[in-house]
Amino acid sequence: MKPSLAIRISIHALLLAACAITLYPVAWVVKTAVTPRQSFSPSPNPWPSTWSLSNFRDVLGTHQGATWLFGRQLLNSLLVSASVTIVGVVLACGAAYALSRFRFIGRDFSLRGFLLSQMFPGVVTAIPLYILLDHLQLLNSLAGLVLVYSTTAIPFCVFMLKGYFDSLPHELEEAVLLDGGTHFDAFFRVILPLSRPALAVTALFSFLTAWNEFILAATFMSRPASYTLPVAMQNYVGDFSTEWGHFAAGAVLVSLPVMLLFFALEKHLIGGLTEGAVKG
Repeated sequence: MKPSLAIRISIHALLLAACAITLYPVAWVVKTAVTPRQSFSPSPNPWPSTWSLSNFRDVLGTHQGATWLFGRQLLNSLLVSASVTIVGVVLACGAAYALSRFRFIGRDFSLRGFLLSQMFPGVVTAIPLYILLDHLQLLNSLAGLVLVYSTTAIPFCVFMLKGYFDSLPHELEEAVLLDGGTHFDAFFRVILPLSRPALAVTALFSFLTAWNEFILAATFMSRPASYTLPVAMQNYVGDFSTEWGHFAAGAVLVSLPVMLLFFALEKHLIGGLTEGAVKG
C-alpha cells in the first residue's frame, strides 16, 4: 500500500532535519576556517559574516627552515596510510581465505586471537610498542608507524574479508578444481575478482583508521618533519590559547583526501558492507 502524501511529507521532513543536524558541525567548522580570526565564535549561525582564505594560506604555507612542513606532513600521512592499507589487505586476503575455506588445527584459536586483539584500544599497547620501537631504532620513523598500525589493521581486515568469503558459494571453487585448476587458481582468478566490493571497503576503513590516528603517532614522533597531519594539528592548540581559525582550516584540509577516496570507492561500498562484512 502506497503511503499517503502526509506520511511522505513527514518522512522527508524528518530526513531533512536529520541531514541538517548532521551537517551543522561541518558547516560550523567551515565557517570558522573561512573567518579571518583565531578566536572562538559563540554564535550558532553557521554562515560566516566575513570571508577570507588567510587561514588556509597560513596552514598551507607552514615552513620549518627550507622545508615545506605541511607538504612533508601530508606526504607522511599518505605514505603511512597507503602502506598500512596495502600491508593489511594483502596479508589479510590469504589469511581470511584460509580461515574461511579450510579446517585446520589452530583455526578457532587464531580467530579468537584476532578477535581478542580488537578488544583493546591502541593506547593500551603504547608503552610496550614504544619500548620495542626504541630497541629497533624505529622511533621518528614512518616504517615504525606502519609496523605499529599494521598490528591492528591486519586482524580487522581478516575479519572483514573472512565474512565476505564466507558468503561466496563453494561451487565456484569446485568448478575450477574440476577443470584441473588449483586452490591458488580459484583464489586469484575467481574469489579475488568477485571480492572487489569487500576489498574496497576494507581498504577504505584501513586507510581511514591510519589517516585519523593521533595518540600513537604523537607518542612515537617527536620531530615536526616526521609528524602526520593529525599530530600537526596539535600545534594549533596551546596551553593558554587555541588558534581556532588555523585548526579549522587544517581540519578541512585533512578531510579532503578522505572525501576524495570515499567518492572514488563509493560504488563498491554498499556491496562490500551489505554482502559479507557482517557475516562470519
